[in-house]
Amino acid sequence: MSEFLIVVIALAIIFDFINGFHDSANSIATVVSTRVLTPFQAVIWAAFFNFVAFKLMPAHKVAATVGGIGKTEIVTLTVLAGGITGAIIWNLFTWWRGIPTSSSHALLGGFAGSAIAKAGFGAINVSNISTTLLFIPLAPIIGMAISFAISVLVINICKNFSYTKVDKSFRGLQLLSSALYSVGHGSNDAQKSMGLIWIALIITGHADKGGQLPSWVALACFSAMGMGTLLGGWRIVKTMGQKITKLKPFEGFCAETAGAITLFGTASLGIPVSTTHTITGSIMGAGLTKGLNAVKWGVAGNIMIAWIVTIPASAFMGGAFYYIIRAFAGA
Repeated sequence: MSEFLIVVIALAIIFDFINGFHDSANSIATVVSTRVLTPFQAVIWAAFFNFVAFKLMPAHKVAATVGGIGKTEIVTLTVLAGGITGAIIWNLFTWWRGIPTSSSHALLGGFAGSAIAKAGFGAINVSNISTTLLFIPLAPIIGMAISFAISVLVINICKNFSYTKVDKSFRGLQLLSSALYSVGHGSNDAQKSMGLIWIALIITGHADKGGQLPSWVALACFSAMGMGTLLGGWRIVKTMGQKITKLKPFEGFCAETAGAITLFGTASLGIPVSTTHTITGSIMGAGLTKGLNAVKWGVAGNIMIAWIVTIPASAFMGGAFYYIIRAFAGA
């Protein structure tokens, strides 16, 4: 392998690590805010199941979708390096500000911006990116709808039981739902970097376009995601777990279950969605069972603005870093 290829692979793995601690709030915010697990226990729990996704979700359809966003004949290692670097910088900035933005959309935006900087808008496979753009609003709406439906069902099933019994039961069940959500998180997010490594290997002749993704790529990306989650992104946990709506254990269970269902469904279809958007919508869906006023719409609105800004901001950064890296590494 060339030194530049190794650098690109390293950048993708670093992005997965940062993605893990940036998005750890997605996996643990609900289970921490309901005090089912301590923060330390929660990150270990989430990190373990992020990694377990490597075995439980062996199909790499999301990776194939991401790898196909840029046209192979146009994408170079410089394009990949610029896109990943732009996404890393945006992730670090939003983590520092405690803003729960989408790492997935940062990576897609950075990659697209870098490719456009090289060859214009013709560098993008519109069919691949259009589905991703469509699911920016759809993923949280689907998560919200499923979470609301599950919450209503649970409320009706448990209405004749004592609060103490319901609370105790769902504390146990929330361990299951948070584990399932972490598997969904790992299976969706780790594959995005896998897709970029895959295309890097193809364009340098180390893999065939119609071949199988090398197993070491998946192992490296899932491991980096798990390690990043283990370190945790505490600045974002507070926003996700406390500021959108107050959650009880049964609501946490409903939100996590809805998020997991959404992520499993989209991963099986090869649609790269935002885990941040998905769990945010799911949390709001659980809160809506208590009425519109139970959701802090001002906080939710600020989060949504950050969602809208993420792709263009990371695309700008990806394009800027493409030019910077090209100056040193060539086209």
